[in-house]
Amino acid sequence: MNLEDTMRWLLPIILYVCIEVYAYQAIKTITRSVWVQIGYLLVSLLILGYAIYIFANYDRSVGPTKYTLRASGLLLLTIVPKFAMVLFLFGEDVVRICITGYNYLSTTFFEGKVSKYMPDRRKFISQLALGVAAIPFAGLLHGIFRGKYNFKVLHHVLYYDDLPSGFDGFRLAQISDIHSGSFDDASKIEYAVDLINEQEMDLLLFTGDIVNTVAEEMDDWIDTFKRVKTPKYGKYSVLGNHDYGEYVTWNSKEEKDANFEAIKDIHTKIDFNLLLNDSIFVEKGEERIAVIGVENWGHNFKKAGDLRKASEKIAKDDFKILLSHDPSHWEYEVKKHSDHYHLTLSGHTHGFQFGIEIPGVIRWSPVQYVYKQWAGMYNEMGRYLNVNRGFGFHAFPGRVGIWPEITIIELRKSTKPV
Repeated sequence: MNLEDTMRWLLPIILYVCIEVYAYQAIKTITRSVWVQIGYLLVSLLILGYAIYIFANYDRSVGPTKYTLRASGLLLLTIVPKFAMVLFLFGEDVVRICITGYNYLSTTFFEGKVSKYMPDRRKFISQLALGVAAIPFAGLLHGIFRGKYNFKVLHHVLYYDDLPSGFDGFRLAQISDIHSGSFDDASKIEYAVDLINEQEMDLLLFTGDIVNTVAEEMDDWIDTFKRVKTPKYGKYSVLGNHDYGEYVTWNSKEEKDANFEAIKDIHTKIDFNLLLNDSIFVEKGEERIAVIGVENWGHNFKKAGDLRKASEKIAKDDFKILLSHDPSHWEYEVKKHSDHYHLTLSGHTHGFQFGIEIPGVIRWSPVQYVYKQWAGMYNEMGRYLNVNRGFGFHAFPGRVGIWPEITIIELRKSTKPV
């Protein structure tokens, strides 16, 4: 292990230990029972040891597994609530230090003696910190066992003045980021497929990341996703950044290429038409709309997408629906494009699988500090982008406040320009 690898491991461990030592102060303040304190430390050490073991033995030729998901889940379940405790305890320590400093200065200058008095930690503050920590703990626990399969159907109605009249009321369904290698409950996935099939839709579109890493992840799910109904105007898909097999180490280029071809074949096996920098027309009588699919294009990820090539068959005045996995593509290339792409469908962010969404009140997730468009519908100059929150999950085996999504978008003809 080189110095860079050592530092990559050492810094997170030091941070974890600092949080642990601080949080332990609350346990010591709340209870004097030695057995409770020892039990608390043992559980913390076991979780840390398990995580270190799993990640130290991470096999880059295999990629993420259910074991790495479990380890990351346990770490977050441990760290996040304790971090909430640390914030409370740190606030109390600031007050304790201020009181100590005041006592020292006042006794030194006015009484001619040195005071070493520092207030003890207050049991009430430690109990309050523990109570606050219980909130993210319960949220993470719910997210791991229930939230990751808490599928929601979200509806949007979009108005366009230049929508062909025959497509007024046309309904699109979008799913994204299946990440089949993370699934651990077949009945929940069957339920989600049934939920998709219950929707009224004319066209079904999938915006990438069918696996985490390797094609074999879909072997047990082919029959399940083959059940997804094919609406009247078909099912179309594109690739996401995880579909290129670039997050593992391959024995040879040939092996990597074979995996990539197998991933592309998955789309055929589940009756999706994969668009690789290509386009098709959906026609109703003499009217048509274009569906354009680019390979992955991300500002900070693989740039295989070629919008010019994908749009070669498309006229400038055609109504255009673009499938592009990474929403940064819309921000950097699409939204101001002279050819006016009416609607772009993306995924990729998962909404970070963690956040707070109360319609009309608050919408927040840490991912918003990385992606300007990270979940839901966006509109600039009449050009829309929908960022689907994802069907599956990755890295963290759960979802907290950001639920898996099936999107239904209805296109409507407006009587005046938007």
